[in-house]
Amino acid sequence: MRLEHINLVVSDLDKTLTFYQAAFPHWHVRGQGQMNWYGKDRRWLHFGDDQQYITFNDGGEGKNRDLSSQQLGLAHFAFTTSNLQSLIDRLKQAGFTRSSGGKQLTGRRNAYFIDPTGFEVEFAQYTADDPAIRNFYEDE
Repeated sequence: MRLEHINLVVSDLDKTLTFYQAAFPHWHVRGQGQMNWYGKDRRWLHFGDDQQYITFNDGGEGKNRDLSSQQLGLAHFAFTTSNLQSLIDRLKQAGFTRSSGGKQLTGRRNAYFIDPTGFEVEFAQYTADDPAIRNFYEDE
């Protein structure tokens, strides 16, 4: 079993797409259109590859949860990459800054960014093939 897609309601679909295009230059818009969601017209877009994607729906209202709070809701989601520094550089070049430094552990490194709607996205690079090293939590 694997995760096929994430479906996000966003405040600005175009700005959000710019963020994810910088993070995933090998992905493309798989499909897009218009729909009516409970009486409100919205634009939707699927961005990904042949195996997985993110669905973006515009017209989001209000603010995303305060990530420093104890509110219910999505804390963050994560993707792996083979070259974390290249990804960080692409996002910085596109005008996005890291939300936190992340950690550099024995078997992995990571960095966090906040997308234009306020979702925190973690990007991780594993630096070891051995699962015992990759999944070692140094603060345990």
